[in-house]
Amino acid sequence: MTAQASGNAGRKLLLNAFSFNMLERFPASLRAREATLAEAREIAPMLTSAVGHTETAAIFSTLLEVPVAVSRESVELMHGEEVLIGQYRGPRLPEGSTRLPEGATIQWLIVQVE
Repeated sequence: MTAQASGNAGRKLLLNAFSFNMLERFPASLRAREATLAEAREIAPMLTSAVGHTETAAIFSTLLEVPVAVSRESVELMHGEEVLIGQYRGPRLPEGSTRLPEGATIQWLIVQVE
């Protein structure tokens, strides 16, 4: 997996969201596949966090069993790069949450820009 935050070529990133604004150029295609929690835990120690919300970083830390820092930096993805995205699905997180609320899940995705 490879991706970069602006000005930091070659960093491998953990994200909590995806936006088309992250794509360096167009045309671009995305290939996404779901990853298991076990797979996410295996690769998480090699990733740099670009998780932009404190509550989400705390939940990711618990689930991935590694520290996940909060980092609100801009992310630029180039062709050929991959990222791990933890996609939150559920009700709005209460402020200060460190656990998923009932009925909420994190869907782990490995996304490659082509």
